[in-house]
Amino acid sequence: MTAFTAHDGTKLAYHAFGEGAPVLCLPGGPMQDSVYLGNLGGLTAHRQLIMLDLRGTGQSAVPEDVSSYRCDRLVDDVESLRVHLGLDTVDVLAHSAGVNLAALYAECHPERVGRLALIAPSVMAVGITITGELRRGTALLRRDEPWFPEAFAALEAIVAGNATSEAFEAIAPFFHGRWDEAARAFRAAEDGQKNAEAAGLFAAEGAFDPDATRAALARFTAPVLLLAGEVDLNSPPPAVAEFAGLFPHAELVVQPEAGHFPWLDDPGTFVATTAAFLG
Repeated sequence: MTAFTAHDGTKLAYHAFGEGAPVLCLPGGPMQDSVYLGNLGGLTAHRQLIMLDLRGTGQSAVPEDVSSYRCDRLVDDVESLRVHLGLDTVDVLAHSAGVNLAALYAECHPERVGRLALIAPSVMAVGITITGELRRGTALLRRDEPWFPEAFAALEAIVAGNATSEAFEAIAPFFHGRWDEAARAFRAAEDGQKNAEAAGLFAAEGAFDPDATRAALARFTAPVLLLAGEVDLNSPPPAVAEFAGLFPHAELVVQPEAGHFPWLDDPGTFVATTAAFLG
């Protein structure tokens, strides 16, 4: 673990793995310890991964001002890390909710981004709507799985507005291409990795201005990869395709039979695709 000091004096941690040119990695959750990213299926064989623990998560300190957990305010932390690393430009890889932060960073500092890899992206920052029908249609791709009836009933309840913690737990299999022992262990480990207070403030009022972000991304000239899992309930491919359409130079890849964590479902395919894009 290595640390640097953010603009407000908060001590932030990051972890460097692998060899080669650095890629700054932004975790999702939101506000989840970067440890869940592992080595991204072996991407460390191709590039050095710089995993940032967002403030209040992992080994980073809790800030005095908890309103700084808001996504738009985290942009300054990413920029401070780039400066700390001494990089004029940096490739950025973000997963899930971290994609919102990556999009805002690209909006605010487009000249500092070399390549932008957006994995199973959340779409809050750009105001894309993912309908209940789209999630149901994605879920139905798994109708032959033994766990499907219970999980689909829970999804129906959530879509109908009857969300409970039990229902959200029941739909966990939909986030993995295979609901096997490894996926269940990964899910169990997630419980202690998220800062709940920070997650609740990540998308607080004022965090996002989708019209402004869309306009900025339309002017963003760096290469962009958007990678979706074919069966990802959180980030269905049609929504990710809409996201890709906001950039002038974006490549959309749908990884077959993958869920929300494509480096777990098929590490070889994920690494081949992502490494080829990053160069």
